[in-house]
Amino acid sequence: MYANNLIDFDVRIHGQKGCHEPTRQLFPSRCIRWCVGLADSARAMNPSCIRTALLLVLLLVTTQPHLSRADVGTAAHYSPPYTPTACFGNDPAQFPSSNLFAAAGEGIWDNGASCGRQYLVRCISASISGTCIPSQTIQVRIVDRVLSSTSRPSSNGATIVLSTTAFGTIAKSSAAAVNVEYQQV
Repeated sequence: MYANNLIDFDVRIHGQKGCHEPTRQLFPSRCIRWCVGLADSARAMNPSCIRTALLLVLLLVTTQPHLSRADVGTAAHYSPPYTPTACFGNDPAQFPSSNLFAAAGEGIWDNGASCGRQYLVRCISASISGTCIPSQTIQVRIVDRVLSSTSRPSSNGATIVLSTTAFGTIAKSSAAAVNVEYQQV
């Protein structure tokens, strides 16, 4: 019954059945329903119907938010002294006022290109249940390299080593390391 109303709508506007350009522009969803909502195989094979259906599928696929564009790794923490750093030496301006900064592990160091990069970091799991602080995502700035940092990390081989403030924001400070999801901003 609904499909018949759509056909009647199109007939009233254009004087004939079919999915016409003015209808497609003004009422694309009606045109799509007309193309795919009826059992008439000749109509479903209409090139304009096929293009409309393919366009709809492409639109849905490309506009769906990606579940995750982030990478997964481990995060440890380190304590002061934080200077000098491999990125910016003794310059105190390198540290954000929020104290949310990090040292890059070898996986993201990129021969020093990571200096100054910003990453969103979220704790996703740890060896001890309840270590991660749920729904906490932080943005950190890379200011150092783990292998050359003055202070040693709480766990070796971490992807990213967070300042004590940054680590304590996403996980319990007593943990040596946690699994994180991180994404360059």
